[in-house]
Parts: sequence; structure tokens; C-alpha cells
Amino acid sequence: MHSRASLALGLGIMAVSGYGVIAAWSWPWKAALFPLVIGIPVLVLAGVEVLWVILGTSARGEAEDFRFSHQLPAQELLKRSAAAAGWILGFFAAIVLLGFPLAVPLFVFLYLKLQGKEGWVFCAVFTAAVWLFFYGLFDRLLHLPFPAGWLITGFS
Repeated sequence: MHSRASLALGLGIMAVSGYGVIAAWSWPWKAALFPLVIGIPVLVLAGVEVLWVILGTSARGEAEDFRFSHQLPAQELLKRSAAAAGWILGFFAAIVLLGFPLAVPLFVFLYLKLQGKEGWVFCAVFTAAVWLFFYGLFDRLLHLPFPAGWLITGFS
């Protein structure tokens, strides 16, 4: 049953991503960039999955069901899951309130400093590198405008 489901899912993903790649191929460069960058790797990976199911041999043992951890207590798992959800929601809130160009470096810096407990120099250098990459790619190279956040537009 598992291999039939994997085969059906892989073929379905190949069909959807293949359609996306073919449809985007004739679009202007800026419009086609995102669907092609996402669609081509997804198509290839789904194709690998399909080939793996078709050509693969049966596994020696059954796969284990997904589990968080064998050693950690439930309270610790809940705490870690809540922390991860908090970081994600905080990033979304920063995007809405400040906009992408300010939220990305702020999130990177705060995550490295507070969650990763990294040093100030590493946090500053890595944040600057991420901001330069983000700014260089989206603003300078692709000329994609990001809307300002609610706080920024409220003060303008």
C-alpha cells in the first residue's frame, strides 16, 4: 500500500510541477523566475521518488512511525514546539509591522542571539551578510518592491 501511495503522490506532484514549469517557460523573466526555480527542482525530486518506487527493492524492515524523540519528556517537547511556533509567528508579525526588508535582518539577528546564543560579532556579521544577499537579490537584481510594514506606513 505504501509504495502505491508514494507512486501516486510522486506522479501527481510531477504532473502539477511539470505543468507549472511548462506554463511559466514562455512568461517574461521576472514572472517566470519563481515558478521555474521552485518547479524544476520539485519536478526532478518527484521524478526521483517515482523511479525509487518503481525500481526500488522492498525494504528489509518496516519504517518506524514519526516520533519527536525517544528520550525527551512530553513537557520539554511541548516547550520546544511552542518556542518554534513563537519564532514563526514573531517573524510573520515583523513582516506585517515592519515589512520584509527590515523583518528579515531583525529576525536573523534576534534568532541567532536569543535562540542560538551566538556572540555579538557573529550575529552582526551573519545578519549583515543575509541583509546584503536579500537586498542585492530582491531589490538590486530583481527590482522586486516589497510593501512597507504597517508601522512604517503609519509614520510616513
